[in-house]
Amino acid sequence: MGNRNSYYPDIGAQGEDFVAQWLEAQGWLILYRRWRCRWGELDLVAHYRGEEVQTPRAAALAFVEVKTRSASNWDADGLLAITAAKQAKLWQAARQFLAEHPYLSDLPCRFDVALVRCQRPVKDLRPGTPVPPSQFQLHEYIPGAFDNGA
Repeated sequence: MGNRNSYYPDIGAQGEDFVAQWLEAQGWLILYRRWRCRWGELDLVAHYRGEEVQTPRAAALAFVEVKTRSASNWDADGLLAITAAKQAKLWQAARQFLAEHPYLSDLPCRFDVALVRCQRPVKDLRPGTPVPPSQFQLHEYIPGAFDNGA
């Protein structure tokens, strides 16, 4: 058998697709997937235009960090992987994103975390195609999961 990484699909990307589909069903528009800059990567950048956004916690622009894990994981479904250093990198990446997209910079923003459980890798699934719901479970979605500590 060849390289294990080339044989198994990228379950991280599949988890992101799953969360993107869930967000779209909730009325969010996915602006970017895996947006990259020198500071790192923003898994999903989502915009909500709905009328019911009335509270600061229900912001209109969300930077979503997606953590996809198997059921027998060691880091609280990925939550422990979002360290203070990781949060700082996400903040820097978000600042860079807003600098490059100034038309979005006046929107209220937040950092969300999506914790996804994967039953087993789904082979031959191309990015952007519907993810079989039986393979993935949105274990927890945390809106406004962290701030800049200010």
